[in-house]
Amino acid sequence: MRRPLWLSLVYVLLAVAGGALLWLPFHTQMALDDWGVTLRERGTPAQATVVDQVTKSGGNRSSSSRTMYFSYAVDGRTHSQEVPCFEVCRAAGTEVPIWVNPADPNDFVTDFGQLSGHRGRVQGVLGVVGLFALGAGVVLTLSRIRRAARPGDRAGRASHDAARRDRPRRVAPTPVGDGRGYTGRGKRKRNARR
Repeated sequence: MRRPLWLSLVYVLLAVAGGALLWLPFHTQMALDDWGVTLRERGTPAQATVVDQVTKSGGNRSSSSRTMYFSYAVDGRTHSQEVPCFEVCRAAGTEVPIWVNPADPNDFVTDFGQLSGHRGRVQGVLGVVGLFALGAGVVLTLSRIRRAARPGDRAGRASHDAARRDRPRRVAPTPVGDGRGYTGRGKRKRNARR
């Protein structure tokens, strides 16, 4: 039975959507890197202190994550913000130079290039979903193409059935005499009764 054409379209769209979702975290990371450079150029310089460092267990589903908690003053007001430990994790009490967004004092970049807050998590999860969707879409599309190219598809089956109809049929041997011997059709006639 042939699958409908719309199913092929769904497989292709699944692969395309998966590719777009897989691209999203990379695009987000590039945009965040650009924003970090912009903050270093245009942001207000400040000095932050690492107040605490916390490690959260991820349990069975994910690895543990570490977070630094910063305290800093901008325009006479003290602010607190967290920064995830990815490449660099400073100990409590360490002084860290930062550049703060003048429009949003909770938005800053550190001297080691890390932005405040946990950004890009949602895009990362969507990227994983995109990887699976892309893989499923490609596998399903390729299996559909392979199935259509096989000689066992509808056209191949129809020609095979036509060839079977054109072949001569075998006829069952007919009983002779008392039923103990049979005479079959073939090159030599056999007679079981001699």
